[in-house]
Amino acid sequence: SFSQLTYIRRAVKIAEHIAKDRNLKKTDTLVTVQDPFECGLVGMKIKKKLGMPLHVQIHTDFLNPFFVQESILNKIRIGIARKVLPNADGIRVVSQKILDSLKGISLASHVKKVVLPIFVDISKYETAPITSNLREKYPQFNFIILMASRLTSEKNIPLALRAFKQVANTYSKIGLVIVGTGPEKFKLEKLTRDLNLGNNVVFEGWQSDLASYYKTAHLFLVTSNFEGYGLTIVEAVAAGCPVISTDVGIAHDLLQDGISLVCPVGDRKCLVDKI
Repeated sequence: SFSQLTYIRRAVKIAEHIAKDRNLKKTDTLVTVQDPFECGLVGMKIKKKLGMPLHVQIHTDFLNPFFVQESILNKIRIGIARKVLPNADGIRVVSQKILDSLKGISLASHVKKVVLPIFVDISKYETAPITSNLREKYPQFNFIILMASRLTSEKNIPLALRAFKQVANTYSKIGLVIVGTGPEKFKLEKLTRDLNLGNNVVFEGWQSDLASYYKTAHLFLVTSNFEGYGLTIVEAVAAGCPVISTDVGIAHDLLQDGISLVCPVGDRKCLVDKI
């Protein structure tokens, strides 16, 4: 396409060519899309043109109020989703939290809705050997909190840093290791300096061997504003690492209070108390 503005129209044309070239029939062909937004709009238009049933996957908690605050584009995407989903014949979501949120959208009675989580090979994390030991790498810390995510605004890592600051005021040898890259990196590094946490917080960049990190951290922390699923939560639990998370994605379903702990989104006091 010459422009992003023509992506949707061009994608529909490509689908029409594929259907014609392969002689696809609406009786044995399914259109599936990876989201209810731009891809969903393509799927809806293909359904209307070719009469094929439409299956929509939802990986993001897009009806969460924090989602719309992220950008004007997200606000537009919510509007698109409200048009696409009533035209779907089947919907796959990755968490019960997302399924519950869809109660606010009018769907036809025949639409089949399925919760199908993202597959995680937990044996990989249960049996992985320790090749990089955080406790040996950072002997100056007697308790290590691990975070692993993209450094983006919806992960709300500033909340983690401010909660961690309160804990570090009492426990000076506690450490926070943040694994990941993203557009918020420099802002987060500045906040770390402003909070005088330079001796307690480490930004490691992205690492390929997270299993060892989960196994040698004392705690895994998630402070996101919203998640569709929460892959790292599953990985940490599989590796035997306790988890504290805000109530996002599958946290409420997977984490039981008293074993691993869940806090309301944005609740710094809860995070401090549970850490």
